[in-house]
Amino acid sequence: MPKQKRDAEATKAKIIKNAMILFSQNGYDATTADDIATACGVNKAMIFYYYKNKAGLYEAVMSEALSAIHTEVITSEKCCVSPLADLEAFIRTYASYCEQNPYLPSLLLRELSNSGTHLPEMMFSSMRQLFTLLSEILTAGQKQGIFQNAQPMIIYFMIVGTMNLMITTKPLRLKAAQLQEELDTCSDCSMEEIADYIFTKTKLMLEVKNETSTTCA
Repeated sequence: MPKQKRDAEATKAKIIKNAMILFSQNGYDATTADDIATACGVNKAMIFYYYKNKAGLYEAVMSEALSAIHTEVITSEKCCVSPLADLEAFIRTYASYCEQNPYLPSLLLRELSNSGTHLPEMMFSSMRQLFTLLSEILTAGQKQGIFQNAQPMIIYFMIVGTMNLMITTKPLRLKAAQLQEELDTCSDCSMEEIADYIFTKTKLMLEVKNETSTTCA
């Protein structure tokens, strides 16, 4: 790969990373191109050269983040042999990605709280892909008699929404635990533990119960 191309890709990656941090911390409207340029150590003209304007950069930030997590979830399921294993892979992969990219949950929650004001159509498409993936897992489980009939959107928000909130509220939960030690805020819980808990409870809720009838003597 030519050095110039490598340098361009490295610069774009740096811009995306810093833009994601600033957008998640300050919101779209309060984040300026100057802020992002300063954080990246580049001039504003370079940002506009690659992304045309702030809206274009915001779309690129969300597109890259959501496409990456969708790809990771798809890849994680290639080794799975059942809807239950697929469900576990979905939950654990999302948890792992959010832990490695903690600014994504904050961005999503900010955007959703604003009713998608700055949400590009592309982002709706990416989020729809993730929802569709979970919906297909649940449908497959129902067809195989493993899962009970479930409302996919509710299950989706239970899983994804819980993990987004656990990531974004960690500083608050830590502070609450320090102020009141007997209050269990799960402040020491790792995302792996949270994913395990969510999977266990979701599995318990979805699995078809094999009831055996008993007769009185």
